[in-house]
Amino acid sequence: MPAYVHSPGAAPVGDETQAAPPSARRHHGTFGSLRVRNYRRYAGGQVVSLIGTWMQRVAQDWLVLELSGGNPIALGIAAALQFGPILLLSLWAGVLADRLDKRKLLLASQIALAVCAVVLGTLDVAGVAELWHVYLLCLLVGCATAVDQPVRQSFVIELVGRDQLTNAVALNAMTFNTARIIGPAIAGVMIAAIGTGWLFLINAATFVGTVAALLSMDRAKLQRAKRVPRARGQLREGLRYVRSHRELALVLALAFCVGTFGLTFYVTLAIAVRNVFHGGPEDYGLLSTMLAVGTLGGAFLAARRAGSGFRPRPSMVVGAAMAFGALEIAVGLMPTYLAFGLMLIPAGAAVLTFTTAANSTVQLTVAPTMRGRVMALYMLLLVGGTPFGGPLVGWLAAEYGGRAPIVLGGAVTLVAASVCGLLLARMHGRLATFPRHFRARQS
Repeated sequence: MPAYVHSPGAAPVGDETQAAPPSARRHHGTFGSLRVRNYRRYAGGQVVSLIGTWMQRVAQDWLVLELSGGNPIALGIAAALQFGPILLLSLWAGVLADRLDKRKLLLASQIALAVCAVVLGTLDVAGVAELWHVYLLCLLVGCATAVDQPVRQSFVIELVGRDQLTNAVALNAMTFNTARIIGPAIAGVMIAAIGTGWLFLINAATFVGTVAALLSMDRAKLQRAKRVPRARGQLREGLRYVRSHRELALVLALAFCVGTFGLTFYVTLAIAVRNVFHGGPEDYGLLSTMLAVGTLGGAFLAARRAGSGFRPRPSMVVGAAMAFGALEIAVGLMPTYLAFGLMLIPAGAAVLTFTTAANSTVQLTVAPTMRGRVMALYMLLLVGGTPFGGPLVGWLAAEYGGRAPIVLGGAVTLVAASVCGLLLARMHGRLATFPRHFRARQS
């Protein structure tokens, strides 16, 4: 019998619920997860590390442009080299996450990322960095990130348990979006003052906090799932598991649609500023900040809901996607720059609500022995459509104007969410086809 099949009414094998200390179920409030010592240390290290990561992203782009004489194709090549390994390796990383100690895997990935930052920083400060050096290190960073992302996603529940998972996911989103606001702002000032090289070295130093947090954790209090023994066909087994759980497959399909067609602001905002509102880089920066403010606000609201005991369901995932689709259409139709920017705030809150609800729903639905593989698939679907969505956005903007990709992306998201909503409603009339433990989680 496969490891993820359970007897009717029984708790899943290795389920974290059985290991959760009674005190964990009493942690409430917007920042309730921070009462868990292991998570508090982990989150503290992440705050500093993510700011450094965003600083390095800005410095790396600037360095590529300097070394290539301002060639945008070189920037695209660097992005492809850093993003490509995620597409190729993340599913296998999910298999490793189910087989091995996630804390040790995170230690390895964090140290690898720090070493890459040290090497690039040293080359840059010494004045000997060449474009191929950056390309090679982008590839290595991509490989480490491909392992880091699914392991990181599936490690959160081991830190806080099922009762605090949704709150912890929302707090992680708050940390990420706070760093996304602070990191680039600091990088812009420091590049002008001291150059790009020192930013890579500063980023390397920020990994010390994360590594120290992982090393100092109380391993006895980690709520670990049962490890999956090495066997052939475990990647296919994870895909079959998703296919056999229809609501789970529905959430993952919706994540792909939203990620590919809706979450294209990294391209559409720049196009809108330049071609629609005829603004400059400072206008683009302001729009990016307004979007980040919206996502940060959405993360705070998600943490507050989770702190009061609320748990997302697939219906909330669908509803949040519908709201985001409608708001994205509204963003694209705004007549002025100011109205466009202001509408980005609720759109950012809606998309953060979607990603937080989808992440929590997937983790709480999946069997513990499958979590690494399923979360790897979730992350791949959420971001894996970028190579397809990006060129489509550029073509639409060239053919039909800068507003077209925003409006169409919102429309596709809205339609996909509506179809998923209809399918979900249909499934609820046939719950007898679902395993009993799965139905119990939805009740």
